[in-house]
Amino acid sequence: MRVSVGVSVAATVLLLGTAACSSSDTDSAPAADASGAFPAEVTDKFGTVTVEGAPERLVTAGYNDQDFALALGVTPVATRGFTGYDYTTRPWAQQQLNGATIPEVGSDTLDLEGVAAAEPDLIMATYAYLDEPEYQQLGQIATTVGDVPGSDGSETPSWRDQLAAYGTALGKTAEAETVRDEVDATFVDATTQNPSFAGRTAAVALYLDGTFYILDGGDPRNRFFTDLGFATPETTGTVSPERYDLLDQQTLVLLGVTPEDVAGDPLLQSLNVVKEDRTVYVGEFGTTVPAALGFASPLSLPYAVDALVPVLARATDDDPATRVGTVEG
Repeated sequence: MRVSVGVSVAATVLLLGTAACSSSDTDSAPAADASGAFPAEVTDKFGTVTVEGAPERLVTAGYNDQDFALALGVTPVATRGFTGYDYTTRPWAQQQLNGATIPEVGSDTLDLEGVAAAEPDLIMATYAYLDEPEYQQLGQIATTVGDVPGSDGSETPSWRDQLAAYGTALGKTAEAETVRDEVDATFVDATTQNPSFAGRTAAVALYLDGTFYILDGGDPRNRFFTDLGFATPETTGTVSPERYDLLDQQTLVLLGVTPEDVAGDPLLQSLNVVKEDRTVYVGEFGTTVPAALGFASPLSLPYAVDALVPVLARATDDDPATRVGTVEG
């Protein structure tokens, strides 16, 4: 059984750097017609939502939701901002944005008045940590799809879960399946070319205010590594100074810190995974590669694969002479 010492929702959101026409039924929603016909039904954590027709004015109110709409060829009329990174310049979405600037309706806190002013006919908030009052307020503005549950039973959805919800709600199920298959193929190619990843335990840890947090299996950033074949440690969560051994896995991936930042940390430097150069430093928060992992979208994940796989390959070849080097991106 895995042990997880949770990071608060507020900290998780900070570090991502996730009614008029809806109902609160608890029954599972049936799958939408494969053709993307309407009305379509989507299940979120509050119940079953019916989307009556193809939306013309979409607002994306989740932390990474905008990428899912863009991946299916839909530009939102307004979006929730992604905190801690200049997301408007993110390289993986520039082709889809095609120079468009999407008005922002809040970031850490959702601007409900701004959402209403955008006059949406559909609000998508598939990774937003909405509470029920906020969800109900959005539902009074327009049909709202809230946080979707993970198909693996976790509270946090995978990118595949979010993409499926978008495909159904936008009437683009076939397009969503095509996008999913293309992204899956990127991971398959990476794992085929790097069999050393398979089953290798990797502690994927955030560094915040001098403390490490090992991400659990449901975190979107950790899922990137499990999609590559890595295994999650049995114990996750806050790492106390007495338990730095939890970081000493076959591979260590650190987000939010550079080698220089922790060069003076004797406990970290004493770990075999550090001494033997099996550690990957993804970069400081606010830089592009950590943000690509945080977005965890069909657009950002292939970018992250390109940036991280070469470094991960060097960190897992079990050759002491190989220098891991830095992440480029």
